[in-house]
Amino acid sequence: MKKLQVDHVLRAAGRITGEKQFVIIGSQALHGKYPDLADEICQSAEVDLIARRMPSKTEWLNAIGADSPFHESFGYYADPVDEKTAVLPRGRLVNLPEGDTDGVRGLCLEPHDLAISKYFARREKDLAFTRELARRRFIKKKRLLALVDDTPVTEEIRDRMKSDIEADFRD
Repeated sequence: MKKLQVDHVLRAAGRITGEKQFVIIGSQALHGKYPDLADEICQSAEVDLIARRMPSKTEWLNAIGADSPFHESFGYYADPVDEKTAVLPRGRLVNLPEGDTDGVRGLCLEPHDLAISKYFARREKDLAFTRELARRRFIKKKRLLALVDDTPVTEEIRDRMKSDIEADFRD
């Protein structure tokens, strides 16, 4: 997905909810730091969003969610999520660069925090994503290992995450 498409989802989300800020927590959050990102790294068709000031309005985004007329028309959609969707260290946010959003701001997970959430989730697509982030040097091993220690998980999961991080940086 291109940043222009993320902008479109934010613009629509703002019109539906009246909100002016959304947190982007999924892979599309990379556009915050890398707005000209290659399509192959952010292949997902959804933009995971939380309404920042009124999280209860996030559910309204189902109007432009999966299988909605919006999704059918454009091939991408908003995925309304909540703060429990991602396990994060401290959750640092970076601003999505300005675009055609009608003044709606996107606040994106910093790439290392995004990677930590993916290491925690550990689905095959998440592990492929973190491998690609490491290969492209979008993330740094030392920073990730430090963040794992700040992540609210069990020692067993922390060890598993560190092992996965080490594996991504072996090459």
